[in-house]
Amino acid sequence: MTQAVTGNVIAHELRRRIAALGHVSVAAFMELALGAYYAERDPLGARGDFTTAPEVSQMFGEMIGLWCVDLWSRMGKPQPFILAELGPGRGTLMADALRAARVSPDFLAAAELHLVEINATLIAVQKAALQGFRPQWHKSFDTLPPGPMILVANEFWDALPIHQFVMTKAGWQERVVALKDDVFVFGEANPGSERILLRPEHGKATLGEIAEISPAGLRLAAALGRRFARAPGAALIIDYGTMQSGLGDSLQAVKQHRYHDPLIDPGCADLTAHVDFAALAAVAREAGASTHGPKTQGAFLQELGIGLRTQTLKAKSDAATCAEIDAALERLIGADGMGSLFKVLVIASPDAPQPAGL
Repeated sequence: MTQAVTGNVIAHELRRRIAALGHVSVAAFMELALGAYYAERDPLGARGDFTTAPEVSQMFGEMIGLWCVDLWSRMGKPQPFILAELGPGRGTLMADALRAARVSPDFLAAAELHLVEINATLIAVQKAALQGFRPQWHKSFDTLPPGPMILVANEFWDALPIHQFVMTKAGWQERVVALKDDVFVFGEANPGSERILLRPEHGKATLGEIAEISPAGLRLAAALGRRFARAPGAALIIDYGTMQSGLGDSLQAVKQHRYHDPLIDPGCADLTAHVDFAALAAVAREAGASTHGPKTQGAFLQELGIGLRTQTLKAKSDAATCAEIDAALERLIGADGMGSLFKVLVIASPDAPQPAGL
């Protein structure tokens, strides 16, 4: 399907690059579009483009907070330690997590809060949500300070750029974005060096099937693996994706809570792709870390006790609020929604204790 190119700044920059190079990779298209998309806007909530689990219910962040307290205790209660989040959104998850963590004052006293965020608008919102915890902000994972660390990343990896490869009669070709009659279209080109990252499971592809890899996602998982190989800690990764590497085109765009053609209005819609959790776990282990999971979000939250938390909240609520709590729970753990689509993976130090829920 082809769509007309709009006159936005990102579209003009993509045109310029395509005119010079003939095409750009899907990863380059995503990187440019998402860089503009996430630069300043608040994409969350009813007035935005999508809703994440922390915005569905306070229970989600509360479970994550109790998970962090439990892991910190199992780690021997290091003091101080880095409590980090990648892509904190409005700070809702961390605010709920820290509220739940009040059951352990020692945890709160030891935690040094660090947030990785590039969006100036969201940083302002995070400052308001997390005032009192003295957070420090970073533009990348690489600048987080050394030491014991517990890191949370909810719906972060799905927005990292992917390369797509198409199986043709001549073998793998890279799927690219080109221009035809001033319209952005998908095309094919000789694959670049990223092809070496294709996994054995991708070799089962038949004619026309698509394989996806995220070098950026793999690099970050490897960086976590290297860090945890030399310092205690763990990263809790929650995102939508697959437990096993496979085939298929998962690139999608969302705008105003509706599916949107990814080639229309680049920079004005959210672009995402499914996370390959098996690939993340493999590179983290190769870097020296241990991994736990992946497991479905529904099973993870139920094992952490979200059902009991639901009953506690309902005991203090009227009938209408109880119905809202039940609906939120179903959305978080239901087999036909987030509960099965979203997966949970922990990357940890080789000698780290078994994390709860996994």
